[in-house]
Amino acid sequence: MQAFTAARGEETLDEVWLCQHPPVFTQGLAGKPEHLLRDIGIPVVKTDRGGQITYHGPGQLVAYLLLDLRRRNLTVKALVNRIEQSVIELLAGYGITGTRRVGAPGVYVDHAKIAALGLKIKNGCSYHGLALNVAMDLAPFSAINPCGYEGMEVTQLSALCSETNLDRVGDRLLGHLERHL
Repeated sequence: MQAFTAARGEETLDEVWLCQHPPVFTQGLAGKPEHLLRDIGIPVVKTDRGGQITYHGPGQLVAYLLLDLRRRNLTVKALVNRIEQSVIELLAGYGITGTRRVGAPGVYVDHAKIAALGLKIKNGCSYHGLALNVAMDLAPFSAINPCGYEGMEVTQLSALCSETNLDRVGDRLLGHLERHL
């Protein structure tokens, strides 16, 4: 992501990369070590994105958004809003009501976080992005204060409906992102 963004030119097309990661905690630039509550053998990787600490693992859909915000006439706030809206609409397609929280980027179902956002903007271009919990082991979240919030509950799509297929969810998410971005 960093190399792609550093090498971008005026003609470089925007890209969205979808993947899942092996178990890892990532800590953003503002990350405070006290938000890692205990060592459970999962590595902690410091990243250059915004935000605190979160967990990534198999069954979680990660979308890296490599976008030229200037070309799209987007502010960071508008980008965050459009990413969140894409997830909210994805969830609505499954009959699930997703919401935003003021001052806490991401998407929530009731009081539990289902999608985390963490971006880096460099030279008017974004990288990093979105992590959507689909069908994963949520236990590692208990070893952290997710996104820096003590006691933050997390949930996943498979707990709210019968969907467990990351490829299908990824295709649907891409459709929403393409419409909003």
